[in-house]
Amino acid sequence: METYQVAFAALGDPTRREIFTLLAARPRAVGEIAAELPVSRPAVSQHLKVLKEARLVRVEAEGTRRRYSVDHVGVAAMRDYLDDVWGQALANFAAVVEEQ
Repeated sequence: METYQVAFAALGDPTRREIFTLLAARPRAVGEIAAELPVSRPAVSQHLKVLKEARLVRVEAEGTRRRYSVDHVGVAAMRDYLDDVWGQALANFAAVVEEQ
């Protein structure tokens, strides 16, 4: 599966999308994320694992804490895919207009 496919699949879950949105605002620890969501810390950890495997978040150790932030590799893969799709759609539209 392509990187962008894994990333989109990971964001298919509403809780993971919320976590990703929180991390897009600023890096956070698991406890900070869990405090903002109606799910347990272990559940947040599981969602973060999926997001990390999809290359949408990365983790950095700060002493005994781990801070999660957005990983731009997965985001770039999604953006590249959408740019390609949008480019094809515009080209197709232009071709239809030119035929008129």
